[in-house]
Amino acid sequence: MAQAAAVAEPPAPPRRRRASATPRRLPYLLIAPAALLMLGFIAYPVVSVFYYSLQNYNPTKPWRNGYAGLDNFVHAFTDDPQFWDTLTFSAKWVVVEVGLQLLCGLALALIVNQTFVGRGLGRALVFSPWAVSGVLTSAIWVLLYNSQTGITRYLADLGIGEYGTSWLSDTSTVFPAAVVADLWRGVPFFAILILADLQSVSKDLYEAAEVDGASRLKQFWHITLPHLKDAIVLSTLLRAVWEFNNVDLLYTLTGGGPAGETTTLPLYIANTSVDAHNFGYASALTTVAFVILLFCSVVYLRLSKFGGENK
Repeated sequence: MAQAAAVAEPPAPPRRRRASATPRRLPYLLIAPAALLMLGFIAYPVVSVFYYSLQNYNPTKPWRNGYAGLDNFVHAFTDDPQFWDTLTFSAKWVVVEVGLQLLCGLALALIVNQTFVGRGLGRALVFSPWAVSGVLTSAIWVLLYNSQTGITRYLADLGIGEYGTSWLSDTSTVFPAAVVADLWRGVPFFAILILADLQSVSKDLYEAAEVDGASRLKQFWHITLPHLKDAIVLSTLLRAVWEFNNVDLLYTLTGGGPAGETTTLPLYIANTSVDAHNFGYASALTTVAFVILLFCSVVYLRLSKFGGENK
């Protein structure tokens, strides 16, 4: 009797364990607390500003509160000349400050990038003003501009100018005086970012340029500047936004005076909300400032081709 040969079936391959979803979700769970905090501290105030911009909201005059629609925006563009004056001064302030800070910061970065005795100390001195807060910077320059004990007193002793002169109370000198004060604080920001980018420039490029007979000016124009393009674009954009929103230094130095000569749009917004308690109109002005900054930032990044290849 023929016996059927038992054919042993090969063992079934071990079943692959389904990958747990927990490791994939772990990064999101870890950043969830920070994301919730950002949502609470950033998103909620932004939404509140947009909401109040459509309202008449003044706690001191509650009988006038209510929905205003676009009345606050119409008033800003048609019936408020101070809005246009402050916006014009803000643009002037940003262009002058960012331009001068970029030039001085670039020059300082190129200097401290060289090898010389005491370079570490020199870098520390260059970067030290950036560690000083805006209010403390303002206090320092208020003392320096004091008509009794400041710079003008010593210049008068040398026969330059008159005693009792206050640069911060004269409409012809208050702007350059404020520019110099903010220049002292803002230059290190550009110097730090540009110096960090200069450290990554290959020395071989300069050596090859020297072999080809390129001068220092040509090396700077064709090697250094193209390499610094993205750093310059990013730093100027960030600094322009910060200078546009500058309130602490001008408020402490001049309070927006004399005669409103140094009142920026954010300072006007602060005065409208804090002093006049007109939070609805101040929110509308804030919304306008946000749209202006967003539009200018997008246009600037597009025109500068930020992140693109240098040709």
